[in-house]
Parts: sequence; structure tokens; C-alpha cells
Amino acid sequence: MQKSMPALPDTLAPRLLRWYDAGSRTLPWRSDPRPYYVWLSEIMLQQTRVEAATPYFERFIRELPTIADLAAAPEQQLLKLWEGLGYYNRARNLQKAARIVVDNYGGELPADFSALLQLPGIGRYSAGAIASIAFGIPVPAVDGNVLRVLSRVLENPAEIDREETKRQMGEAIRQQIPEDRPGDFNQALMELGAMVCLPNGAPRCEECPLKEICLAFQHETIPEYPRKAPKKARRCEARTVLVLFREGEVAIHQRPATGLLRGLWELPNVEGTLSEQDLAATLSGWGLIPQSSALPLGSAKHIFTHLEWQMTGWGVAVRGNTDSLLFVHPDRLREEFCLPSAFRAYSARISDLAKEFLDDNHS
Repeated sequence: MQKSMPALPDTLAPRLLRWYDAGSRTLPWRSDPRPYYVWLSEIMLQQTRVEAATPYFERFIRELPTIADLAAAPEQQLLKLWEGLGYYNRARNLQKAARIVVDNYGGELPADFSALLQLPGIGRYSAGAIASIAFGIPVPAVDGNVLRVLSRVLENPAEIDREETKRQMGEAIRQQIPEDRPGDFNQALMELGAMVCLPNGAPRCEECPLKEICLAFQHETIPEYPRKAPKKARRCEARTVLVLFREGEVAIHQRPATGLLRGLWELPNVEGTLSEQDLAATLSGWGLIPQSSALPLGSAKHIFTHLEWQMTGWGVAVRGNTDSLLFVHPDRLREEFCLPSAFRAYSARISDLAKEFLDDNHS
């Protein structure tokens, strides 16, 4: 049974807020913390760094400025706006939640932690962040940054990926949240973890406003915290990605409606590492005939949560027809279709390859 967690020092909130007031980052969802903006930013930031997420956030609210706009957006527009952020279920859940908010709450997020928690894609952390930042409700928002900070402050040996640890951390925070500034307090803890109390043994302890009350700093045990359960081995899968051209257009394929990357468009790919001879046989099975020598496109890898794709690629011009592929002009692909970042090493070369294969055909 996990031991109860000691109380946090009463000086934590004042120290933290003085530091936050003196130099917190200026971010668009902080400058204008309307509930929609806070919600969108928190979902984007779940798997993405602030620097990478900010331009996505700004483009998203330009095209879908209200929750009602998000609810009504065609799925391909939504996925195109999300392209490159990955974890596309986050975007789909945003839209599912937006439709519920439009139907049940008049298009405005409910100012209630429990009601927020019932919306698709909003867990305890996101509900706490939205409730405290957008509505001033004194509830904790416990993310990985917060868990790391508090594990070090308390020298807490509990594994931070355990739900019980997260619950206890939340209760410890709840005792410290100032009722007049709950959103600033939660953001300050997250900011400290993101900017100062860094992971992987590289914190900037001399800059930390909590160093006088941090047990791990005092005892020089920072590298020992936080503690996590051992990770399970990630499964590896070899795949061959095909960049196929026909009369200046490139082939794409829509993935099944269930499973990994469900419903997204992708470059055609097959399991295994294909030789050039294997490639010709695969194309023949699809009703396609090579019109050029196959061009090796090198190797790449992409890591999903529990799976790693180890990829090789071929580029080739073809002729013939197949119902399983859609051929589109590279400009249309770039403007209208969302390709997962798993294929970025190959999709980034499409325009140059298209010119190369056209030149070969015309020579």
C-alpha cells in the first residue's frame, strides 16, 4: 500500500507566484484566457512543446474562432489544421466535445470541473487546467511537469505514473492553491517544470524559487527523482513506404476507420522490407506497372506510444489503375490532405521527386 504524502510547505505558493509574476512567458492563451483558448491550448500541449504548438494554435483559432465553428468544421479541415501535431484522436475528441458543448451548453464551456470531466478528451489534468485558468476554480492541474517538481520538492519515492501518486499529488496541491489565483498558481507550477525543474538530470536549480524548500536540492538527490515504473519494451515493425507517381500525380491511400492512424490518408506502405524485385511484384498485385527504375529513398523511423516503425522507401513512376489508391497533384495533396508525420521523411520529398520523374518521362 502506498504511503500518504507529506504536506507541501506553506511558503510554496508565495515563492512560486513571485517568480511567476517576475518572468512568466507571454503566450497567446495567457494573454486572452477565454475558455475555448485555454481548452484548445491544453489539448495541443498534451504531447507537444509550447514552441511547436503556438503556431498551430494561432492558425487554428484564425480558421475556427469559436467552439461552434469547431463543431461544424469538416473532418478533413480539422485534420489538416492538426497535421504535424500527431495523436489525431485529440483533434477528433475536440470536435466531439465541441458538438456536445454546442448542443448542451449553448456553445460555451461549462464553468464546472465535473461537467468538464465528462467531455470527450478531457481528463482530470485538462479539466483542472481549464477550470482554474479560465474560470478561477481552485482545483489542481497535475501534469508531468508538476509531478516532477513536487517529487523533487518532497523527495517522494512514489512512481509518478501510478494513478494513486497523481491523486495524492493533487490533494497536496489542493491544500496550497490560493483561492484568488488558482490559474496562476497551476500555471506557475507547470512553468517551473517546463523552464527550470527540467527532466533527465538537467534542472537549473540555482534559478529555482523553491530551492530553499526542495529536499532533493538540499540532499543533492535530484537525479533520483522523479521515479517511474520500468517501461515495457516497444514493438518494432519493418515497413516499406512507396512514393508512386502517375502522370505527375502522387498516390495516397486512406487507412481503415479503426486502429492505428484511423481514417487518415497516408503514402502507400506494406509490412516488411521490400527489395526492388519485391516492389515490382507488389505493384503488379495492385494492377500497376513500373515506368521507371525504382529510386531508393533511404530509411527512417517513427515512434508511436507502443510501436516503432522502421521504414525504408522507394520512389517509382507507374502506369495502370487501382481502386485502392487515389492519385492527386502534389499541390492538392499539400493544401487539402492531412498526412501523418510518420511519413514526413518521404512526403517532404514529393515535389522534388515529382519533377524528377516527369523529367525522366519527357527525356
